[in-house]
Amino acid sequence: MLTTPKRDNLNRIVILNPKGGCGKSTLATNLAAHYAQRGPTPAIMDYDPQGSTMAWLSRRPDDLPAIHGIAAFKKSMQATRSWQLRVPSETVNLLVDSPASVTHDDLRELTRDSTSILVPVLPSSMDIHAASRCIADLLLVAKVDRRDRKLAVVANRTRKNTKSFGKLMRFLDSLGIPIIAVLRDSQNFVHAAEHGVGLCEMQPSRVKQDVEQIEKIVQWLDAWPDRRRDSGATTSRDPGPFAGSLLRRAQFGSA
Repeated sequence: MLTTPKRDNLNRIVILNPKGGCGKSTLATNLAAHYAQRGPTPAIMDYDPQGSTMAWLSRRPDDLPAIHGIAAFKKSMQATRSWQLRVPSETVNLLVDSPASVTHDDLRELTRDSTSILVPVLPSSMDIHAASRCIADLLLVAKVDRRDRKLAVVANRTRKNTKSFGKLMRFLDSLGIPIIAVLRDSQNFVHAAEHGVGLCEMQPSRVKQDVEQIEKIVQWLDAWPDRRRDSGATTSRDPGPFAGSLLRRAQFGSA
């Protein structure tokens, strides 16, 4: 898996969770629509063989702000891999929609030059278990240092005042990793996906509550230069006992 060259001005946002159906593409497309509305033109790099974000782009109305799509899951004999994965020079926000299953080598490559990593998590025991393993792998395998503050969690498809929501929030609180947004289980996301639009491009009165959460994510993502600058003095890459404890919880299903 070949990733894009490093660019100092590029916010490379990796949306990652090996568990399928956790909302990676939904998150990627809605963030892309927000950045497109704000400008300059963002890019989506789709590594998922299902091609969900590319399909969303194909449904996108022509009169809406442009989003550059990169079908990274496709291999072409007519072009080099680096040419296939090129990012427009004007793009400052690149969203990487990762596949549902990645090897350790792929995980390292996907996250190597990332400035921000988002892990969407659903409120079910199976998803919490998968998220435990995912975050442990990010810390132990990909060597993502929590002190770099480029890793965050998004609670997805939640219904407040339910036992599953309470369990999810207790788990997320235990991670020591920021929970930057709580997305509700709303048909607005389904409608946006079906029509190739983002929530920010729908009727404001209908999506106000959901857009507020997307804006919280964008606000955190936009602060990546400050997070990088603040962590510049950090040289240690020891994930510490936290990652080992999290991995044991994942292995024994006690997340």
